[in-house]
Amino acid sequence: MKTNIILFFTLIIALPLSAQSKKKQDIAAIKSMCGCYEVTFNFAETFTYSEDSLYKPSKNKVSYGLEWAQLVSEDKNNVSIQHILQVGNPSEPMIVKHWRQDWSFQNQDFYMYDGDNNWIYQRKDKADVKGQWTQKVFQVDDSPRYEGSASWVHVDGKSYWENTTPAPLPRREYTTRSDYNVTIRGNRQEITNFGWVHDQDNQKVIRTPGEDDIILAAEKGYNVYKKVDDSRCAAAAKWWVENNEKWATVRAKWDEVYARNMNLSLETKVDNKRLYSHLFTEDELTQNDIDTIIESFVKKP
Repeated sequence: MKTNIILFFTLIIALPLSAQSKKKQDIAAIKSMCGCYEVTFNFAETFTYSEDSLYKPSKNKVSYGLEWAQLVSEDKNNVSIQHILQVGNPSEPMIVKHWRQDWSFQNQDFYMYDGDNNWIYQRKDKADVKGQWTQKVFQVDDSPRYEGSASWVHVDGKSYWENTTPAPLPRREYTTRSDYNVTIRGNRQEITNFGWVHDQDNQKVIRTPGEDDIILAAEKGYNVYKKVDDSRCAAAAKWWVENNEKWATVRAKWDEVYARNMNLSLETKVDNKRLYSHLFTEDELTQNDIDTIIESFVKKP
């Protein structure tokens, strides 16, 4: 009897310690995606489900670049990483602010993409996200893109996170076609001995309100991030130091928009320009300028 009591209390103590150890592993995996990487982006349309005999699949897409993944902020439940592309002549590279990924532990607030620049706000129960991390992915202008929740898995020497969630079309698609309006993204991010891999199994979907989704085609994405010396991304790191204050202001405004916890619809263009064109200007923008620009894209209920 005494032995059973000791075992019982040992288990009570061990379970929280085990959860804390798992969370530390999760955070280490997330933060390991920071640094300088040679990146290869690969996309290929794999299956076609269209009944249109004239349907033309997207061409295979392969591109390369250096990408700097900058740790923006962190606390015990959140990690934010900004990606910055460095392309062109290494002696005079072009810097492109790229996507951002924010990770939140046991997050309950979600903006789920529903097509045509609309996001549906959802509040999930605590039990549904227990032990999970939400990855929130943002556009180059820090507007929403997609998000999903799942547990990091650490087993057999592997660390990975995978989730399926709806998303807008990527730039490589919406600039060339308009026959579908939602991408169902199957995302797997796996940490490797050379860096990490973003493995995707996507569906191209036609979504119409009140009707069942129509799957037009399937797509495979396989983006390889090979870690290289941070010095190779020095230009991107320098750019961030010079510009992070402006983008902190942009993020703060978006945080205020997201905190409204209501459905979100955005204009595609204002004054015939996309949001990133307004924000990527070399003109100095005040906080009021940034607030006004972003609000002009938020459709009022």
